Amino acid sequence: MSIAQFSVFSSLRASPCAKISASLDLGFGQSAATWSNANDRVSYSRPDGHTISLYLEGGTGTRRVDGAAKNGWPGALCVMPQGASSEWEITETFRFVHLYLQDQELRRAYTETFDQDCRLMVMPEVTFDNAPALERSLRGLACAVQNGDSLAAEQATATALTQLFVHPRYGGAANITIKGGLSPLMRNRLIDYIENHLHLPITLQTLADIAGLSPFHLQRMFLLSCGLSPADWLLRRRLAKAKTLLYTQDPIAQIASACGFSSQSHMTRVFKEATGCTPSVYRGRVRDV
Repeated sequence: MSIAQFSVFSSLRASPCAKISASLDLGFGQSAATWSNANDRVSYSRPDGHTISLYLEGGTGTRRVDGAAKNGWPGALCVMPQGASSEWEITETFRFVHLYLQDQELRRAYTETFDQDCRLMVMPEVTFDNAPALERSLRGLACAVQNGDSLAAEQATATALTQLFVHPRYGGAANITIKGGLSPLMRNRLIDYIENHLHLPITLQTLADIAGLSPFHLQRMFLLSCGLSPADWLLRRRLAKAKTLLYTQDPIAQIASACGFSSQSHMTRVFKEATGCTPSVYRGRVRDV
């Protein structure tokens, strides 16, 4: 999902009053943008994807008209979950940053970070709150977006999401009983197998044999519990390992082999599709940090 496909982004883009300052596609369903707006009324109708918003400057002239009648302020946090409609009135100029997150990628990140079934993920609806740690991370994200620094933006995003999910008011796991999917033991066994064999060919049949399921049922159960298909999970872990190895002096062809790509050109193509830059450009950026 590109940034233009997020409906919150598209709604703002269509407004004659909202002005985008900068944007970054962070790959794999994550994007960010900085905006300014004034003298506007904006509606988000059952938006696709989740949006986390922080007011950078101003905001006292911004209020949500379909909910609690209160105004924002510099540093105010808002979270707009997928499917949650809202309507806003803006009477004074303010600046803000938006972090856009595709649902399946957010659930993958939740499973990967907290070792939990992705269906337990809670994405809260928040309208104007103080969250100092999140504010610092999102201000860092805004700075990275303005500077076009994908690496810093990626790091700020990862920090912000962890802070959101561990926050006592916003995060935690849903207190629900889930049915189907993989057991925690089997989920961990499959994820560990993938992690320990990234350098080798991994087939759906191999994973199905480990789980004692047919390939069809393994695919379905893995998607339910982890948010992504086994193939998509594998690809993201290979790219994550490649990013780590790009901090070293290892030749890129050697890194491609260590991460299970068929060749350097294969890794370069996939890496660029996911991150917007080639492995060599990414290596240059991390060396400059």
